[in-house]
Amino acid sequence: MIEAARKAIVRHGIDGVQLSHVAEEAGLTSGAVLYHYPDLGELLVEAQHAGMERFYEQRMRRLADFTDPAEKLVVTIRSGLPTGPLDPDVRLLNELGGAAGRNRVYGVLLTSLYDRQVSMYQAILDTGAALGVFRLSSDSLTIARNLVALEDAYGYRITARHPVIGPDEAAALILSYARAATGHDLAF
Repeated sequence: MIEAARKAIVRHGIDGVQLSHVAEEAGLTSGAVLYHYPDLGELLVEAQHAGMERFYEQRMRRLADFTDPAEKLVVTIRSGLPTGPLDPDVRLLNELGGAAGRNRVYGVLLTSLYDRQVSMYQAILDTGAALGVFRLSSDSLTIARNLVALEDAYGYRITARHPVIGPDEAAALILSYARAATGHDLAF
């Protein structure tokens, strides 16, 4: 049901999605959807939260496979970008971002995701600096915030179908900043 709600949000927009859209995506009747989720708003929030898992929980699990802070940083940057203009998780986040100013719950979800992503980057940067792998040009919090902001900005450009900024170009641009900020060549 949550996946059906995610698809309905991407297709119809967070403000335009209706119970019938979710039911159609799920191949169910509206009554069947209501049986499991009496409050459509609650289902939409759960769908948004599930869509955000990729940008924190899944990345954290993936990072556990690496010990080198430089490798972790490169993997984190690349995994935070859309796979292309139709990436459903990023399109879902774009919908959430558009509604965050009108819906306090969506604003809290986005703020929480941002803060967790910043802490993820900050931990990598601090570890790299402590190990002597990185020579940070600024404090780790500032660099981490900038990395998340660059992910968001380039992610939006990719989903908006910018003619020259795709996932590889965006990764190269973010890595260019990360190289300057860490004093490391960050090969990818």
